[in-house]
Amino acid sequence: MNTQPEHHGRCICGAVEVAVRGEPAAMGYCHCESCRHWSAGPVNAFTLWPPEAVEVVKGEDQLAEYSKTPGSIRQWCRKCGGHVLTRHPEMGLVDVYAALLPDLDFQPGVHVHYQESVLRIKDGLPKQRDVPSELGGSGELMAE
Repeated sequence: MNTQPEHHGRCICGAVEVAVRGEPAAMGYCHCESCRHWSAGPVNAFTLWPPEAVEVVKGEDQLAEYSKTPGSIRQWCRKCGGHVLTRHPEMGLVDVYAALLPDLDFQPGVHVHYQESVLRIKDGLPKQRDVPSELGGSGELMAE
């Protein structure tokens, strides 16, 4: 019997549905220019999962993708344009956008790429200049 938590999400039209199982590897906010442009907002809320924990359960044929860099493969629904996830092969993780998982208790733990921030957030969470060193970044922290 599988006792791991499971969360479901879908694009805005419902043509693409995803399921995530277990616990995310990390949750937080990304301030990089790419995420800001992609999300059309000043910050992007992320949930990072091991690839084996993420499954497209409906509409995989409806997913389109774009890679500005090899580090991020962004995917969205061809039908409605709703953003679904970003695969980060170099980090070995998949970002399923926090807004896509309404029943997940979003508990952000970090801000990444804070050097690019256009919206300063004083919430007491660590502010990484880029990303943590274990994910290939400098691990350098910035002041709020």
